[in-house]
Amino acid sequence: SKVTVTATFKPIGTAPTAEVFAPYNDLDAAKWYAPGIKYCLENGIMSGYGNGRFAPDDNTSRAQMAQILFNVEGGRSVSDAMSYVDVNDADWFAEATRWATAQGVMEGYGRGLFGPNDALTREQLVTILYRYAKSKGIDVSVGEDTNILSYDDAFTVSEWAIPAMQWAVGAGAVLGRTDTTLDPKAGA
Repeated sequence: SKVTVTATFKPIGTAPTAEVFAPYNDLDAAKWYAPGIKYCLENGIMSGYGNGRFAPDDNTSRAQMAQILFNVEGGRSVSDAMSYVDVNDADWFAEATRWATAQGVMEGYGRGLFGPNDALTREQLVTILYRYAKSKGIDVSVGEDTNILSYDDAFTVSEWAIPAMQWAVGAGAVLGRTDTTLDPKAGA
């Protein structure tokens, strides 16, 4: 039968267009987050909540972060045992949690808890990214000489998160909330 094919060409590297954000009624192509979300949508890293919601201003949960990194890695399942009482094999994030735990990128809280719905704090997020970078062989020593003491709230960073926060600030992976605050306990 007769077929008509129409091609549409657009330059690479342009700002997000309406069609990229079309499934979501809460995204704005003019906002600061637009290039990052465009990249995540086009590369299958994130998919939003559905029903027209991406929720760009929501805090990221532990389950979401595990799923994001799992997607970045191509969704390669692992066979390691997982014994979190708050993660069931049928949960949408179960394989991602299994992978993140097996890779040493994320850990549970103890007592068999992973806390999948808990919002990540900024210090938890940088610690996860720090561990992920190390697992990929990325040099994380760049932050060892970073002085986070210039931030008024540097002493509120948990001891376990200090190396990760130094790396994240030194590498430019995270900025202070303001010029004088890191706000490590705030949601990410």
